[in-house]
Amino acid sequence: MPLNRRKFLKKSAATGAGVAIAGAAAAPAQAAQASATRARQPKRYSLTVMGTTDLHGHVFNWDYFKDAEYSDKAGNAMGLARISTLVEQVRKEKGRRNTLLLDAGDTIQGTPLTYYYAKVDPITAKGGPVHPMAQAMNAIGYDAAALGNHEFNYGIETLRKFEDQLRFPLLGANAVDAKTLKPAFPPYFIKKFHVPGAPPVKVAVLGLTNPGIAIWDKAYVQGRLAFPGLEEQAAKWVPKLKAMGADVVVVSAHSGSSGTSSYGDQVPYVENAAANVARQVPGIDAVLVGHAHVEIPELKVVNEATGRTVVLSEPLCYAERLTLFDIELVFGKGGWEVESVAASLLNSNTVADDPKITRLLKDEHAEVVAYVNQVVGTATETLTTVDARYQDAPIIDLITKVQEDVVRAALASTEYAALPVIAQASPFSRTSEIPAGEVTIRDLSGLYVYDNTLVAKLMTGAQIRAYLEYSAEYFVQTTADATVDVEKLTNANNRPDYNYDYVSGLRYEIDIAQAAGARIKNLTYDGAALDDTRQFVLAVNNYRANGGGAFPYVASAKELWSESTEIRTRIAEWVTAKGVLDPKDFASVDWKLTRDGTPVF
Repeated sequence: MPLNRRKFLKKSAATGAGVAIAGAAAAPAQAAQASATRARQPKRYSLTVMGTTDLHGHVFNWDYFKDAEYSDKAGNAMGLARISTLVEQVRKEKGRRNTLLLDAGDTIQGTPLTYYYAKVDPITAKGGPVHPMAQAMNAIGYDAAALGNHEFNYGIETLRKFEDQLRFPLLGANAVDAKTLKPAFPPYFIKKFHVPGAPPVKVAVLGLTNPGIAIWDKAYVQGRLAFPGLEEQAAKWVPKLKAMGADVVVVSAHSGSSGTSSYGDQVPYVENAAANVARQVPGIDAVLVGHAHVEIPELKVVNEATGRTVVLSEPLCYAERLTLFDIELVFGKGGWEVESVAASLLNSNTVADDPKITRLLKDEHAEVVAYVNQVVGTATETLTTVDARYQDAPIIDLITKVQEDVVRAALASTEYAALPVIAQASPFSRTSEIPAGEVTIRDLSGLYVYDNTLVAKLMTGAQIRAYLEYSAEYFVQTTADATVDVEKLTNANNRPDYNYDYVSGLRYEIDIAQAAGARIKNLTYDGAALDDTRQFVLAVNNYRANGGGAFPYVASAKELWSESTEIRTRIAEWVTAKGVLDPKDFASVDWKLTRDGTPVF
């Protein structure tokens, strides 16, 4: 090898060695500098809280009333099987150990599936089944759920059995023992999240339910449970949670955000108080909202005491949406601090059912499908609720006729047997139909979708008149010369269809050209003007009898009789006994809409 070539190689080797030595010397210094930089950077942690609400017994994307896959005009899909898929996607993305899954109540009522396992094959029976909602929620891995008002619809025994079947707590800080005022359910749930190199993040979930339970399920809870206001109970418990070291406080509230109530002044607490809680009680970071069945991706409320923003979200209902609260925390000298909270929604229509849930509950689903498809009679013609909210429809008259018959029979041997029986009913659905031909349990269940029971109340003619005036506020005032658009004719002041009542056994007109409070015209009974002093027995559902909808006089009226059998069951019994469902046996034109005396239709 030439000398100059040898010199070059030696020089290159020496140079390379020098670089290597210098690099080796620099490496510890760079590592130390990087370590120092990391030490100066605060520890951070990202937590995702997922939430559902108002599941109402929807496990699958199935409409038991139509015996078909669920569908609507908006393209929604529903069911816990879909939620399970979404939850697993989020857990995979965020890391399961960085997530929490909550629910805001109303779980065990709302579909034939939940009715079946409360009444037909009840979970309370000796050796009875595990509730399908418990099976599904356990399998998905919920961490906690708030009590909803509909949890009480089947009585406390059924609720307690459901609670026993869950692998997570049912929370209700404002569900207290009526005598001791001590919590009757766990008020809160705390979970620690491990963070390498830092203390764990402590997350507290406070559960709040609806004060309206005291009215709506009075028969089950009176004297046993009390339901104070959400605001006062949150003010009591949030400081305790902070004192226990909670770094994050999430409220799961079965209460809407509007600040309104549907029960008037019967209870001194607000029904839809979630935003009030966020506004009035310091220390809350996020509120999972329920009860109102509305979609709120993100609502920001400023706390009046601290000036901090509290984030609320409501994921619609029926497992159609999943709320995500993405919470960012930073660790400082004082411990973990919430830096930001952002809320968003995932849509169940973007995923398929989780096969795990499908396999788990396919037998229960098939059993209920078979049950609701039992034939109980034959209809001579098709009956529908399409126009029932603005025209007297025979299909609603079926409800009032059944209620009249049941109450009349119940009072037959009492001192009230001679009093006239009239009945109340509401157009619950705009799509219910009993087709001509075979009538099934699902046809009748679709007509009466709630698990209401029947009550008999003693009322005067004057009180009934006031009751009808209040009901007529449902219609939008429409002058005699205005074009009538049926889509804009009802739901004045956002009153829902279920808070508009027919009353059978009377004849009356509702003059929608008049202002609210002066609309009931030509009110008669038995062909003569209504005597304000005459006594009537009003057959009414328990929701209305207890004050639901804030109708006047009915809640305070004397109760003559009540029962625990659902009105839906009474309708099925009536149709079964008749064999043939013929409008001539129940239909009557009791009321009509007018404008200045001229019929609207």
